[in-house]
Amino acid sequence: MFGRSKKSENDKQAESAGATAAHPARPGAKNRPTPTRREAEAARRKPLVDTDRKSAKAADRDARRAQAAATREAMMTGDEKNLPPRDKGPERRYIRDYVDARWNIGEFMLPLMLIVLALSFIRQTWALTLVFIGVYGLLFIAIADAVLMWRRLKKQLIAKFGDEPQGGAMYAIMRAFQMRRGRMPRPQVARGQYPS
Repeated sequence: MFGRSKKSENDKQAESAGATAAHPARPGAKNRPTPTRREAEAARRKPLVDTDRKSAKAADRDARRAQAAATREAMMTGDEKNLPPRDKGPERRYIRDYVDARWNIGEFMLPLMLIVLALSFIRQTWALTLVFIGVYGLLFIAIADAVLMWRRLKKQLIAKFGDEPQGGAMYAIMRAFQMRRGRMPRPQVARGQYPS
């Protein structure tokens, strides 16, 4: 009737076959007919979010579990590759080994504080005075020990790595205040086995 006549699918296929016979494939050329607007829009039309959300969530959860297991294993064995960024690097390993090799007063604070807490239940003047002196004296001695340890360790880090360590003071002091058994990453050296 009015307007263009619509071609059937067979006519289109025959036309494209004739076009390919007339024009052999050339390297670097497109070698196919330009898609119509309708075909291009249909090819672009896809959901913004994956329709299979359950499998995507399960895959993401499995990947996170595998990463957490690898990190936990690295914390136990000291494997540098899977450690969290806070614990990675040769400087951090040196700090850990140095702190783990020495006897730190800070690591004995928790057991001694439990004794001091038990003494605080005795409502005698001498016991309360002993608790006061014990708490603040122990805290002052532990802080002084940690500061002196860091000063020695900082000199060794500069001698070994050549430049001023970035942010290692709190890392070393917090590790020195933890009980050896509860430190993460786990200690990799014995007492007295200082790093070279």
